[in-house]
Amino acid sequence: MSSLPPEILERRDRAKAWFEALQTRIIAELERLEDEAPAELYPDEPGCFDLKPWARETGVGGGIGGFFKGRLFEKAGVHTSAATAKFSPEMAATMPGADKDPSYVSSSISLIVHPRSPRVPTVHMNGRFLSTAQSWFGGGADLTPMLDEQRSQDADDAVLFHKAMGNACDAFDPEWRPRYKAWADDYFYLPHRKETRGVGGIFYDQHNSGDFERDFAFTQAVGEAFLEVYPKIVRRRMAEPWTEEDRYEQMVRRGRYVEFNLLYDRGTMFGLKAGGNIETILSSMPPMVAWR
Repeated sequence: MSSLPPEILERRDRAKAWFEALQTRIIAELERLEDEAPAELYPDEPGCFDLKPWARETGVGGGIGGFFKGRLFEKAGVHTSAATAKFSPEMAATMPGADKDPSYVSSSISLIVHPRSPRVPTVHMNGRFLSTAQSWFGGGADLTPMLDEQRSQDADDAVLFHKAMGNACDAFDPEWRPRYKAWADDYFYLPHRKETRGVGGIFYDQHNSGDFERDFAFTQAVGEAFLEVYPKIVRRRMAEPWTEEDRYEQMVRRGRYVEFNLLYDRGTMFGLKAGGNIETILSSMPPMVAWR
């Protein structure tokens, strides 16, 4: 179906294989954390992921949706997808290289984790490869502490998270850390609230340095950094007790998360317009929220 050259399809297949392997590793680590959670705070039985393959309604492709409900992680999703398709005229007008030929191939991983404890931050991470007549990577990760006392840039969890994401950038280009951190601060901002969604991280899109291997390695490094740092944050926080006031504050902060994902998130809009899986796209919504 694709009119793109074979080497582009081979690159997409390599990215797809790596994203799916990363999905398997992240799922295993989240289930391990679920088993480790102290029973006095999380008395229910540990949960496990439900893996649901799906096929695209348009074009060729699909993915594996990983859905989770548990005692430590109230809701989580770790999903992969891949496609060989064509952009609609509306979307083609916004995509580099798609103005003359709307064909594209893509592969991606995207995850969201909503812990039950207000003391454990929510986290999001994604990575993707997309190619029209031009190819690029995109992705990043951001941390959203639920309690105001944890939401400053110099809070322990924020410092640890930013260090991990910054190191992933620095291994390739020292200019990428400040550029992609600033992009995250700008991207994960709610203009109507005049506040950020969380403490940020890194965000990048249409990343093409001209060296596919280098850019692929960078996106892999971001995934590896997430897999290393987030479990550390969970383990240092999951045994901390919380109050009903903390839980309510978490519900309100989750409401901000919903507002961002439905009003501003590019991934949500892209997935809906490109014929993605509704269940995986909207799994980023938290299970319980409150507004005040």
